Amino acid sequence: MQQKDPVRGLVLSGGGARGAYQVGVLSAMADMLDRGAPNPFPIICGTSAGAINASALAANAGNYRSAVRGLERVWSNITAEQVYRTDLYACLRGILRWFFSGFTTGRTPERSALLDNLPLQRLLSLVVNFQRIQGNLDQGHLRALAITASSYATGESVSFFQGKDDLAEWVRARRKGKRSTIGVEHLLASAAIPILFPAGKVDGGYYGDGALRQLAPLSPALHLGASRLLVIGVSGNVSAGHQRVLSGYPSMAQVLGHVLNSVFVDTLEGDVERLERINNTVRALGERARRKHGIALKEVDVLKIYPSRPIDEIAAEHIGELPKGLRFFLRGSGATRSPGASAMSYLLFEPGFTNALIEMGRKDALARKEEILSFFSDEPLYRPEPQSEKEDEA
Repeated sequence: MQQKDPVRGLVLSGGGARGAYQVGVLSAMADMLDRGAPNPFPIICGTSAGAINASALAANAGNYRSAVRGLERVWSNITAEQVYRTDLYACLRGILRWFFSGFTTGRTPERSALLDNLPLQRLLSLVVNFQRIQGNLDQGHLRALAITASSYATGESVSFFQGKDDLAEWVRARRKGKRSTIGVEHLLASAAIPILFPAGKVDGGYYGDGALRQLAPLSPALHLGASRLLVIGVSGNVSAGHQRVLSGYPSMAQVLGHVLNSVFVDTLEGDVERLERINNTVRALGERARRKHGIALKEVDVLKIYPSRPIDEIAAEHIGELPKGLRFFLRGSGATRSPGASAMSYLLFEPGFTNALIEMGRKDALARKEEILSFFSDEPLYRPEPQSEKEDEA
């Protein structure tokens, strides 16, 4: 079936508790659209925490504002206890069970991880009505929902998608798209941050966080037919000028934060830059030159929205909100001190932190209102002029 152009796709990255920022952006967009308007994104793709937000939007695609308000209620009131067990006994039990089982038997027991995320499974079952996804596909409110997870068996990035019958599966180097009926198991697998959360089991295989091995985060949306992308990232630092100067050997938490940022942030931003370079090349060639040489490349408009303030700094202001047992457990890793805030920002599911991110997301989106409204129109994407020569060179 021929799709009207542009076909809008929404790409929501991973990032644990940082996913609250995405809700703020989506909330501001809801205020820009007509009340009662259906989902404006026929194609929705999510990874890790972004997969949770994506599924909630898809399950309530008939009324975009209602879907976003539901997400706001959840993220505004969420606590760490609703995502993983925070009592000291549970934390110690996870480590001891993992260590002694591996030492005595040489095998890793099921659900081995530092944190027990069974509370998250219960929360997702309550807040996402997975049965509605197919109904929204049938009613035309949605074309496809894709959730990405990483296979521990094959090392592939697997995008499980539920969509229209004309959509085909795909296979590329180290990544593929697989048709599936999305359920809570897909979200748990996509959000299974390595070491921190246990691997998720889907179709008999074990999967970890979708940001692992996700070499091309924009790829699922493009394979599913999107020709105009809105990308909401959760970058920790907006510029090199915000980097902290280390005054000693990096703590375990600082190292973990560095690793998590490289997984959740760098690949997405790199893929967006790659797409923008391709767009510039296609634009420079021109339609006539492309037809003459039989080049099938087509420009894909992309609007990217990233946090305007370093999330690490905001996390450092809210570390004290974590339960005492968890803070005691993580104290030795350096996670409860300001330099370790980057790692803790992924686990800081507490109202003070999430509401601060929601508010920042809302403000960032309102500051880009003209671009966002252009994105939702059928006209060419509005591109604001650089504010200065220095900014243009950057």
